[in-house]
Amino acid sequence: MTTLAPLRDDDPALLERLASARDAGQVPLVLDARRPAEQVRAAVATAERADLAGIGWATLTSGSSGTPRIVLRTPESWEQSFTAVGDLLDSASAVALPAPASSSLTLFSLAHALSGGPRPLLHDAAAADGFHGTPEGLRRALESGSAPRLRTALVGGSHLDPSLRARAEEAGIRVTAYYGAAELSFVAVDRGDGLVPFPGVELRVVDGELWVRSPFVASGYAGASGPLRRDGAWATVGDHAELVPAAGGGERLRLLGRADDAILSASATIVPDEVEAALRAVPGVRDALVFGLPTGRVGALVAALVEPSDADLALSELRAAATARLAPAHRPRRWFQGALPRTASGKPARAEALRRVLAGEVRRLG
Repeated sequence: MTTLAPLRDDDPALLERLASARDAGQVPLVLDARRPAEQVRAAVATAERADLAGIGWATLTSGSSGTPRIVLRTPESWEQSFTAVGDLLDSASAVALPAPASSSLTLFSLAHALSGGPRPLLHDAAAADGFHGTPEGLRRALESGSAPRLRTALVGGSHLDPSLRARAEEAGIRVTAYYGAAELSFVAVDRGDGLVPFPGVELRVVDGELWVRSPFVASGYAGASGPLRRDGAWATVGDHAELVPAAGGGERLRLLGRADDAILSASATIVPDEVEAALRAVPGVRDALVFGLPTGRVGALVAALVEPSDADLALSELRAAATARLAPAHRPRRWFQGALPRTASGKPARAEALRRVLAGEVRRLG
């Protein structure tokens, strides 16, 4: 009988414990040491009740839209992508991993290391010539100078701002962004000219929803269900997307947001990603999160939490920019300013932003 091996992401001997668990035929579940003890116990109990036959890894979703789920996957569902990822990292010898090991993004790289991939650096990135993390992690590495030898970066988990890509490339770092999900693993990559399928992955869009045919899809969940759905060999997590013609021929994948993030306001359906992209282009806006603010009359009001680059933002300028860039239904009706809440891996946490606004913990503009 396959058993679970619960581990903590703050364990200094984590890589060795992962290796021992895998050698013993156990399924590692790396837990976030920052979470309340009761949540940790509940996650372990849920995973222990699951059928782990044939499973190699149990990973946590980011929790960026709510409570994290436990995703179960076979060893092969990650191993089959190691060669392609090694190529994207340009055969880096040591990879900086700023996100905690409880995130599937970092745990993937630890699994890769156990199979001969680049040496993982979870804490001191000074010797790293490669990087695998979120855009926020890359931004911090550039600002702090903590990884002076970086020459290649694999960036996922959330939107990569073009200005951050340019800044990294000016520093001599080759940047590859990717789109994926804990349930799907790698789906598409962008080397600077738009998203194309990750090697071995096929894409199709059905009624505005992205489906993938891939050897990297997870087996399912432990405990509660999640957004992963299947139709024969195809799978989806409900992301909205479209395939658009590319200037040089072929098609590029354009992401339009998650179905569970859509805001229903009056008679319109607003995709937060589209509004956020417009707000990030406003001078003085470092980042932005858009979400629905509940109201009993028109469904939800479009609200935006904007993080300034430096000085405070003027409400009049934000409204003017929204008017110039967005259709009327997509313009935020409530504006808030402050640092964006993020998950432990650095992804913007939409659900936490809404909680802070409702609790009055965020400064309202106007």
